[in-house]
Amino acid sequence: MTIYAIGDVQGCFDELQALLDGIGFRPQRDRLWFAGDLVNRGPKSLETLRFVRELGAVTVLGNHDLHLLASSHFPDYRKHRDTLEQVRRAPDGDELLDWLRRRPLLHHDEETGYTLIHAGLPPQWDLQTARRCAAEVERVLRGKDFHQFLEVMYGNRPDRWSEELEGWDRLRFITNCFTRLRYCDAEGRIALGQKGPPGSQPRDLKPWFAWKKRRSRDMNILFGHWSTLGAYDAPGIHALDTGCLWGGSLTAFRVDAKKPKRFEYPCPGARKPG
Repeated sequence: MTIYAIGDVQGCFDELQALLDGIGFRPQRDRLWFAGDLVNRGPKSLETLRFVRELGAVTVLGNHDLHLLASSHFPDYRKHRDTLEQVRRAPDGDELLDWLRRRPLLHHDEETGYTLIHAGLPPQWDLQTARRCAAEVERVLRGKDFHQFLEVMYGNRPDRWSEELEGWDRLRFITNCFTRLRYCDAEGRIALGQKGPPGSQPRDLKPWFAWKKRRSRDMNILFGHWSTLGAYDAPGIHALDTGCLWGGSLTAFRVDAKKPKRFEYPCPGARKPG
């Protein structure tokens, strides 16, 4: 069995199929992990959701996946650049949304030692803390209060972790880390407004994984979300979002090989900025 971790698809279903053909994916023998953001802005979010669900693949939640859930229940959250109406109008749309809200924020595989998330971890979190925090949000998303959570989910505050955080503030901070984080300062204060490549940020900020004292430095982390970072590999850190949506490429990362290997499918026909 081979395991491939796939970067942000964002509705680029045709490119996903081409990538899987290129790596010789065999659904009877291989497994897929998706780093979140299955949907939005690309043309085929519905086909992507159906494919991943029917395949039984692992997928963690990204910010666009959560946006689909929130905007489906609260129309005021919808944006003119969204391409999600096809999901909401589909005959199986409610089933897909219910399936999506039951996906995890973190997937840890004991056999390979890899941990899959969408965005990042604050420096105060080790694996145990990250798993516990992910479970807190997952319980709410899967429970009777999920509508209320989706209504108050948006916002950039609080911006620093504390075990004393409670209620919606605590859940919002956890969600922001798992689905939006790129940069933070030495104290772990997250800077969600910074979206550019390393080197474009203010001097007091670093990529979340670049702080030497972060408690997750002994983990082997796969993540997406950061298209301007691109293909990036460092000890224990593997970035998977290579900007398929923006005319870059879609990445598959073989995680179970003795020497992990990247595969990329160029996406020149995908949507580009502008």
